[in-house]
Amino acid sequence: MSTGRVYTTQLAATTLTQLYQVPTGYYGVYNVSFTNTATVPTTIRLAIAALSTPAASEYFEYSTTVIPNGVFERTGIVVQGGYYIFAYSSVGGGSGGSTTGPTNVNIYGIETSTS
Repeated sequence: MSTGRVYTTQLAATTLTQLYQVPTGYYGVYNVSFTNTATVPTTIRLAIAALSTPAASEYFEYSTTVIPNGVFERTGIVVQGGYYIFAYSSVGGGSGGSTTGPTNVNIYGIETSTS
């Protein structure tokens, strides 16, 4: 069971990434924050999926634009045990002055036992 920051990573460009799976026997209430550290806009996607690959209907952010050096945050996301959180960014993985610097994603919140 986690409380506070649950997961953090830098997304690779154009790769759907499975970030986190809520432990069985728990549910979580999360905030998900995307930080675009690039000097160009990025588009992001966010999904909560029952299986290890999200269906089209499981995305609740899709091709949402985050401005250069901007932040996008979704709060109060309730996720049941066993479900997965996925993220995607159109830019990422750059370094040393690249205009396609990474998109950082952070998940923070609280998990509670269902028993």
